[in-house]
Amino acid sequence: MSSLMVPPVLQSPRDDATQLYRAFKGFGCDTATVVNILSHRDATQRAFLQQEYKNMYHEELTSRLSSELSGNTKTAVLLWMHDPAGRDATIIRQALTGNVVDLQAATEVICSRTPTQLQTIKQLYYSKFGGHIERDIEMATTGDHQKLLLAYMSTVRYEGLEVDRTMAERDAKSLFKAGEKKMGTDEKTFIHIFSGASRAHLAAVSAAYRNVYGSLKKAVKSETSGKFEFGLLTILKCAENPAKYFAKELYKSMKGLGTTDSTLIRIVVTRTEIDMQYIKAEYHKKFRKTLADAIHSETSSHYRTFLLSLVGS
Repeated sequence: MSSLMVPPVLQSPRDDATQLYRAFKGFGCDTATVVNILSHRDATQRAFLQQEYKNMYHEELTSRLSSELSGNTKTAVLLWMHDPAGRDATIIRQALTGNVVDLQAATEVICSRTPTQLQTIKQLYYSKFGGHIERDIEMATTGDHQKLLLAYMSTVRYEGLEVDRTMAERDAKSLFKAGEKKMGTDEKTFIHIFSGASRAHLAAVSAAYRNVYGSLKKAVKSETSGKFEFGLLTILKCAENPAKYFAKELYKSMKGLGTTDSTLIRIVVTRTEIDMQYIKAEYHKKFRKTLADAIHSETSSHYRTFLLSLVGS
């Protein structure tokens, strides 16, 4: 579900390209026009616009945007110009192989996507970057965190809603035995169940665990640590309620002194055309203020305008 506020009259890709070209000409860039046009175009419109711009002006629109914009506005706009799967592939690539390795970003994207999305990401990753995503995961990660990501990328999971309650209870018992019941932790069992279960099944496992042993989230927190813990919690929370998960991650990115802009940009841009309406509802429910108000108080100028246009009223 998109939260894009589409203006009543949409220009043709040709008109958009002309307006953008004019915004780039002269002294300085008319960033307000650039932000206003691009923030109100969906993935298909952005693809047509980029093609039209190249046909008309013989240069890549993204290259021009890169040279005309700066700071967080540039980061957000360039990320937005991708199609969703290509964007995810790019985020993971930069997070695993960039100058600054960001395992949290790579883990969040991988562990919050559906099997179908991951298959598309894998294909695009290979065609865009000429390498296998699994290889880059192996190079950048270690230990149980690495095993979890590789298992989650490669396991074919059921995406339907049907659940076998008996199986869910059995898996809950296995997790209890592998964690809270024993000295030390049997990480293999956690990886096997979390990477192999459908979202519906894992949510049922969590409910079955709560009925008998208490909170599965608390068990994960007490039995695991670091990026491995973060990956398991991302998988579990997205199985139960992805919108709530992203609402909390957005809150964390803006609370306290300063803002983690990379997280704020990544989540807003990647979720706008998927489930932003639900994220906004969860944010308001949990934190008693709107996501738009939070973004407004933490950002400024064209950067603020761009994010608020994506989030919508």
